[in-house]
Amino acid sequence: MTTLAQRPVRPRRLPWRALPDYLLLFLLSFACCYPFVWTLAIALGNGEQVFDFPPQLWPQDASLRHFQEVWRSIPMAGFFWNSLLISGATTVGTLLISSLAAFPLAKLAFPGRKLVFYAIIATLLLPSEINFISNYVTISRLGLDDTRLGVVLPSLAGAFGIFLMKHAFEDIPGEIIDAARMDGAGDWQVFWRICLPLSLPYLATLGIFTLVWSWNVYVWPSVVLKSPDLYPLSVGVLYLKGAFATSTRMVAAGAVLAIIPVLLVFLFSQRYFMRGMDGAVK
Repeated sequence: MTTLAQRPVRPRRLPWRALPDYLLLFLLSFACCYPFVWTLAIALGNGEQVFDFPPQLWPQDASLRHFQEVWRSIPMAGFFWNSLLISGATTVGTLLISSLAAFPLAKLAFPGRKLVFYAIIATLLLPSEINFISNYVTISRLGLDDTRLGVVLPSLAGAFGIFLMKHAFEDIPGEIIDAARMDGAGDWQVFWRICLPLSLPYLATLGIFTLVWSWNVYVWPSVVLKSPDLYPLSVGVLYLKGAFATSTRMVAAGAVLAIIPVLLVFLFSQRYFMRGMDGAVK
């Protein structure tokens, strides 16, 4: 029997060896957070030196005056409600359609399955703007231009979501699905009661990606929507930027108000996001 004294002692990793890793992570974090912190400092400040170098990241005489003026000057509540409706519908629809499209590609055998999947993945090579003309013509002929539904529909099916959910369904052991089929479960029951519950981390990851993208997207809503009452935050704040041409701090305050909701969503759901990303990398 090996005693405690005879067991080999594993050398501990010295903390200084990890310093380059932590330094790199710190630099990356600083590069990602600096624009938001600088914008927040501009929005909170009251001075005139907006573009001083080096910038003051801790503003003097900080106040919420610019946020209050933005909220009173433009219909932020309406823009926020439109963004919530468009982003929520886009996220729910993307999760549903991506899952329905990925399930047969991952768990059902049919002729041309790989060809269909490769064709879907090939669309990732094309910029999204290449579909604007065809999508706008289709939306117009359906009578959905200048509607929220016209903004949502072209964004529901994406190659990234199908690829991610296909990978999630492929990670589910085949023995579980075979056992369910032996108990009399059909394809829909396997999809709804087995595959979706076991793919929640992937669904959360896809949902966060879709929510952030649909909340911040600007070009497509600005093309489809003509009525200012239907503008989401991304379009409304930038469209009315001319009203604040002499006040950069007002524009910064509007940008911060548009960023905060998705930032809070990510902070409260990051653990599910990391689980899904870890599974996707594997």
